[in-house]
Amino acid sequence: MTVKDRPSGTAPDEPERKASHDDRREHERVMVDIEVDYSANDTFLFAYITDLSAMGIFIQTNDPAPPGTHLNLRFRGLSGQLLELAGEVIWVNPHRPDDSEGRNPGMGVRFCELELWHREELLRMVHTFAYLDDDSDDETARLSRS
Repeated sequence: MTVKDRPSGTAPDEPERKASHDDRREHERVMVDIEVDYSANDTFLFAYITDLSAMGIFIQTNDPAPPGTHLNLRFRGLSGQLLELAGEVIWVNPHRPDDSEGRNPGMGVRFCELELWHREELLRMVHTFAYLDDDSDDETARLSRS
């Protein structure tokens, strides 16, 4: 798992829309790069989680499932323990082959029926990645003052 470097306030799709969308967010989100296996019905796929919060994820994929699709998700937590969670596709950013703006295709997935230990692990992940990202921002600021 790695923390991705993205200027604050930007999004994988549209920076202007994301800024106003963030104001409505109840849960902190962090940029990550986590492998995820997911399945819907009889289809099993592999992709990457690029945004994580305590309540949901963004899965980067050129072939997102339609909104309303229920997914079975599997990815590793900080301890290496496998998290197996249920989710529902809430929104989709479709693949645009001729996209000059570089929007990331994929799907926003909300977790369903989280157990307490799942929520605690997700919060731990968010706080750890946010801390690592803050540390890299602090280091960048320190180096720019030198």
